[in-house]
Amino acid sequence: MTANGLFEVLDGSVIPAVAASVITRGGEHWTYHRGLANVQTGEALTPGHAFDLASLTKVLVALPEVLALLNEGKLSLESRIGDLLPECGWMQEGGLKAQTVAALLTHTGGLDAWRPLYLYPADRSTLLQRLLQSGEWWNPPPGGPVYSDLGFVVLTAVVERLRGVRIDALAALRSGLTFRPVGGAAGTAPAADPRPSVATEVCPWRGRTLQGEVHDENAWALGGVSGHAGAFGTLEQVTDLVERYLDETLLPAEVLRLARREWAAMGSVRRGLGWQLGHPEAFGGARCSPQGYGHTGFTGTSVWIEPERGYAAVLLTNRVHLSRFIHSTEIVRLRRAFHDRVHAELA
Repeated sequence: MTANGLFEVLDGSVIPAVAASVITRGGEHWTYHRGLANVQTGEALTPGHAFDLASLTKVLVALPEVLALLNEGKLSLESRIGDLLPECGWMQEGGLKAQTVAALLTHTGGLDAWRPLYLYPADRSTLLQRLLQSGEWWNPPPGGPVYSDLGFVVLTAVVERLRGVRIDALAALRSGLTFRPVGGAAGTAPAADPRPSVATEVCPWRGRTLQGEVHDENAWALGGVSGHAGAFGTLEQVTDLVERYLDETLLPAEVLRLARREWAAMGSVRRGLGWQLGHPEAFGGARCSPQGYGHTGFTGTSVWIEPERGYAAVLLTNRVHLSRFIHSTEIVRLRRAFHDRVHAELA
C-alpha cells in the first residue's frame, strides 16, 4: 500500500491547508501535508505548523484528565457536580448541582449547546463562576443528548479544582499539546507567538485574521485556556497522542475502554464518554465499525480510531479560513471520503 492510495482523496479539496496521518498498531505510519497556512500572505504549510484543534480539545485534553482522576479514585462517574463544586448555585430541580460527571461527558446533562460567554466583560475566574452560579444555561431538551460546549467548560472547572492547577499545565504533562493564552480587549492582538500556526478565520469581532490565537470565542474569553476548545497541536503531536489511545498506553486499558462504550444514543449519534461512536452515518464514514470512535473540531479537525481493526486516522485542516461559511459542506464530505478510503485500504 502507498501513501498515494490513502491520501489522494485529499488532493482535490479546496480547503487551504490539509494535513493527515494514518497509523496502525503494527507500527506503520503515513503522513500528508499540502496547501497554504495563510492564503493572505502565501505562507506555505509545513510539518511544523500547529493547528487550532477546537473541540478535539475535549477528547485530547479534558477527557484524559477526567479519566485519570477516575482511575485514581478522586472522582467517579456518579459524582455530582454540586459535590465537586459546592459554589454551584443552580437551584432548580435537576439543575447542574444534580448532574453527574457521566452526564456531562455524554452530553446528557441538560446544558445548552453554546452561549456567548465572550459577550460578558469579565476575567476567566468570573466567567467560570457565572456559568456555575446562574441557572440560565440549563434547559434540558426533550428527546435526548445535546452536544454541549458548556458541559466541558464545567468539567474544566472540576479538573482544575481537584488538581489545583490550570488545565493547560496538565496538558503539557500528559498530552504534550499547547494552549495560546490571551488577554486584553477583543480589538487588541496578542503578542506574536514564535511557534508557526495555521491561520483560521478573519474574525469580525476581533478585527483581525486569527493565526496563533484561539478561534473559539468562548475559549478566547476564558484566556485561551479551556477544556472545551483552545488546544493547538502539530500533526505529529496529535498523531502521537492518538497512537497512545490506539495502543492503550495513555491510561490503563480498562479506563480507556470504559470511555468508548456506548453510554447514550439519539438516532444515528452514539456517544461514549466524550467520544462519538461508530455508525454508518457518522463522520467516520460508511465503512467504519461499530467499535470505532472519534471526534471533530469546528476549525476542520478530526480523529478516528478503530481499536478492533488496529488503525487510526488524523485529519487537520483550516476549513474556517478565511470564513467559517466557505467550506462548511466540504469538510463534511472530506472527512467521510478520507475515512472511507482508509477503511477500504486497511479494514
